[in-house]
Amino acid sequence: MSDTTATAHKFTNALAKERSPYLLQHAHNPVNWLPWGDAAFAKAKAEDKPIFLSSGYSTCHWCHVMERESFENEETAKLINDHFIPIKVDREERPDVDLTYMTYVQAASGHGGWPMSVFLTPELKPFYGGTYYPPENTPGRIGFKNLLTELHKVWTEDRKGIDERAARSVEKLQDHLDNENTAVTDINHETLVQKAYDDLSGSFDYHEGGFGGAPKFPRPTSLNMLMRIHRILAERKGEDRVSESNWAMEMTVKTLRGMANGGMRDHVGGGFHRYSVDAYWHIPHYEKMLYDQAQLLTAYVEGWQITQTAFFETIARNTVAYLKRDLRHKDGGFFSAEDADSLATADAAHKTEGAFYVWKASEIDELLGKDDGNIFRYAYGARRDGNARPESDPQGELKGLNTLYRAVSFKKTAEFFKKSPEEVQTIIDKGLSTLFEARAKRPRPHLDDKIIAAWNGLAISGLARAGAASGDAETITLAAEAAQFIHDQLCTTPGKGLHRSWREGERGPKAFAIDYACLIHGLLDLYQASFDVKWLQWAVELQSEMDALFLDTKNGGYYSVHTDMPNSVLRIKEDYDGAEPSPNSLAALNLVRLSALLAKDTWKQQAEKIFALFGSTLQSSPSSVPVMAIAFDLHHRGKQQIVLAGDKTSPEFQKLAQHLRRQFLPNAALLHADGSEAQTWLATHNEALAGMKPVGDKPAAYVCQNFTCQAPVTTVEELEKVMGK
Repeated sequence: MSDTTATAHKFTNALAKERSPYLLQHAHNPVNWLPWGDAAFAKAKAEDKPIFLSSGYSTCHWCHVMERESFENEETAKLINDHFIPIKVDREERPDVDLTYMTYVQAASGHGGWPMSVFLTPELKPFYGGTYYPPENTPGRIGFKNLLTELHKVWTEDRKGIDERAARSVEKLQDHLDNENTAVTDINHETLVQKAYDDLSGSFDYHEGGFGGAPKFPRPTSLNMLMRIHRILAERKGEDRVSESNWAMEMTVKTLRGMANGGMRDHVGGGFHRYSVDAYWHIPHYEKMLYDQAQLLTAYVEGWQITQTAFFETIARNTVAYLKRDLRHKDGGFFSAEDADSLATADAAHKTEGAFYVWKASEIDELLGKDDGNIFRYAYGARRDGNARPESDPQGELKGLNTLYRAVSFKKTAEFFKKSPEEVQTIIDKGLSTLFEARAKRPRPHLDDKIIAAWNGLAISGLARAGAASGDAETITLAAEAAQFIHDQLCTTPGKGLHRSWREGERGPKAFAIDYACLIHGLLDLYQASFDVKWLQWAVELQSEMDALFLDTKNGGYYSVHTDMPNSVLRIKEDYDGAEPSPNSLAALNLVRLSALLAKDTWKQQAEKIFALFGSTLQSSPSSVPVMAIAFDLHHRGKQQIVLAGDKTSPEFQKLAQHLRRQFLPNAALLHADGSEAQTWLATHNEALAGMKPVGDKPAAYVCQNFTCQAPVTTVEELEKVMGK
């Protein structure tokens, strides 16, 4: 709901009956919003009015701004109600609708974003679209009220022309989507790796880390790819290759450090904000998304596995702590996001961005005492006049306020104040704890408490990897409880008929391709972290469901929405890995991993068809599809299976397992031969597992390459030799 309560009591529209937090925020606008569905479409046809489709999400800053400026304005609302059928969509709940019309907006205008504002015919074909519109005309930009007036005029005066142009634009866009991917079957692995390296190194910010300039978005999958490039180039001979391998890792480490030390990370409460508005990682856009926490967690775990840098392990643990404390449903699933905006005080007139997270210098001094406050502020860059540059604060909401970031190392802080590093560390630790307690008394940002299958899949993956690498059983349990929650609550019947979302006991729409891909991805990691075979079995079942619903059996690849989805004006196969990986990229990786675990050629062939379908993109722009590039590398270089046989609770078994899990082994599939029904099930798929057993009374490790196995070993030292360490 908006910050202003006056309108909340005066108006109520059809969104009041919805479950989505975003739709409920607009339930008391004077706009006669309807949810996406047949009732709205029938009304548009009956009244012969165009549809105004507004898509956003509950923690979207500019969505809140447009609501305050336009959707709460009664004059603007009257224009909308009189001449349009207004429909609100939660893009997180209905990514199919959002993707369809965002594809149109980007094609028509060259850019996209949220809120998305699109005008459709009653047949749901778009004829005009954009993103945020200011209420009145501004230099170079039409105001929203004027836009509504102009579009109504065109609708009444040139209705036939609108219908023809809308139909033509959809037809042309579908033709483009159908033909944009040129099948390539002879992708050169070495060329792909070099192109990915060149593209990322060419855009790397040498000074601050990250890629490109402001704003800087975290893209953990690019870092995952760089870490694999580091390994690939290290294996190749030649001085140039060694240099490039080292630089690939240097780019990764500098970026991980930059994000962790910057204001994009919440130093007081853990977790990461959405992105940095500047090139220095100092001032963030303050919303916190589950998918960012999940993917960054994986990146820091992999960075720690390669470098064994304790700092990266600490960041991973802090991120897990944030997820557990602030984003977890009591029964195990994870909520979607926390808002950027909040009230600075309980009696504030309206919300401002970052209010929950920022500090006046005087507040810090008052809470910590002047001496400790000086030291703390020096280390974290907090100034008397605030630390947001004017270009980072165009609305002036951060004037005189500070976002904490590691401005000076604790070692140099100790030198400056003539104290020992231990003394400074004590002051910093106490200061962070004190600020956390003080901050807890502030009005919290809005929590979007719907549980999304795809984002939980990514969280399950990150938690499973973090728990496995650190040997922390509790973190693996968090992943397992989230998986169980999805299994029990987000399926039509337990484990079958996956849904996209869940909130307060009710399931949302049927799941989309990305939900299946992310959840399968998480379950594969959870199996390898826990060796509980039920997660692998469920992943296999979900892969069959995904194939039945989304697979293009003729041309390969997966459609983003169901093959029989009603009211869909475009059929789209996504490949670009942005804030979330694309369903095709992640499906390719899942299929290659499943074929490595269970020796099924059908899955390998499906992955090969995806690589061929998107081959031109893989060759020309692998850095735009890093997850697919990772999948192709795994497929090309061959898969290593490591089977541990024996009782997984025994100390000897745990020693072997932990030795493997602490390492960065991107091409390895870990399996467990436990001598029970689980091993029997695995052996029905992968015959090589049938005869694997402990050596005498000792757990054993079998190391295989493409299903050809070496003799079993029973000690870490022997395992290192077999693996070529």
